[in-house]
Amino acid sequence: MSAFLKSLGLSGRRVLGAYLRYHSSLTAELIENMDKKATWDRFYAETSSRTPTFKNFEWFFGFESVRDVIMPLLQTMSRPDAALRVVDMGCGTSALGPSIYRHSPVSVHVTCADISPIAVKLMQEHIQAKAIQPHSLSSQIEFIELDCTQLDKHFSASTVDLIVDKGTTDALLRSREGKEKASLALKQCLRVLRNSGSLLQFSDEDPDSRLLWLETAAQDLGLMTADVGVQEVGELRGVQYYCYQVTPHLVL
Repeated sequence: MSAFLKSLGLSGRRVLGAYLRYHSSLTAELIENMDKKATWDRFYAETSSRTPTFKNFEWFFGFESVRDVIMPLLQTMSRPDAALRVVDMGCGTSALGPSIYRHSPVSVHVTCADISPIAVKLMQEHIQAKAIQPHSLSSQIEFIELDCTQLDKHFSASTVDLIVDKGTTDALLRSREGKEKASLALKQCLRVLRNSGSLLQFSDEDPDSRLLWLETAAQDLGLMTADVGVQEVGELRGVQYYCYQVTPHLVL
């Protein structure tokens, strides 16, 4: 087993192992470059070409596993005068962003962002075909091509209420050249989040490792600091998952 696959964790190996059984041309060498746009373009191109109908690809787990984490948080953030800005960072073809749009009882403007234009196009076509209706009639959803290390190209500073990250940071941290990009993505998240906003990272990484990395990576923020917390999501298929919540604060 390669050093990368060892570092990937049980859940990651199960997800990728299942994929590779049917898509053997996607080699371990390619998987080691999960921080690269070309890797994900190839991944989604191969996935879509080999299945007759669209199927969401879920890293770790689906929306229902974290519904009770996300929905109460949105309700505490609710503003009567405007929709909450929610970003699904590195959305791929996951149903997470569309599910937030569909089920949120408060008005949300969900942006599903991914580095792969192929994933973005697949999701746009899927949502148009399904014609999903939101719980809140004023909610909106959009799909855009965007590098998670360049969030400020699309979002102004302090304009986003919630960023959800299900596996994106994990993919960067476990890539051969992705650790610097993971730190940059975290800083970008904290830059575009409101002072009352939060970043939720869903991961199978042990808190002893992830909390230390988050606290260290968030240190160089100038006039801003960040609170970091963790809660258990639960155990699925023998793997323990966690939700790491990062909240920025201006230093007075």
